Amino acid sequence: MMHTLTIRPLQPADKSAWRALWLAYLEFYQQDLAQEVTDDLLERLLSENGHRALVAFEGDTMVGLVHYLFHDSTWSSQMTCYLEDLFVAPTLRGSGAGRKLIEAVYAAADAEPRASGNVYWHTHDHNERARLLYDRIGDLSDFVRYDRSR
Repeated sequence: MMHTLTIRPLQPADKSAWRALWLAYLEFYQQDLAQEVTDDLLERLLSENGHRALVAFEGDTMVGLVHYLFHDSTWSSQMTCYLEDLFVAPTLRGSGAGRKLIEAVYAAADAEPRASGNVYWHTHDHNERARLLYDRIGDLSDFVRYDRSR
């Protein structure tokens, strides 16, 4: 039986559970970050400067996370919101947890007085399961992303 899903801001007591989900997220995207990068991110998420984090709980178990930030835009006098990371434990995918996390970011964007309410994000084109959700709650942009060659 599924408990009620609770979404709330990340708290210092959540560090261990957040780290486990973060590492699973990195594994999903086949990324290997240095420990100090993860440590720095966690401190920023808890600092109220820049990045923000919400987490999803089923009962007492953290089952999802979302990281986002507000930034200035050259196309508006108001800030916009970038949803940078979203991850739901594999056993809870399809449960509505991802949708609720995104909707919580939408609510944060609507509540931020300096922001336009706009929210955008990226995903890999092969992330078909997530794209099923994204196609229902967002509009696919026609922008193509480029990265600097190194």
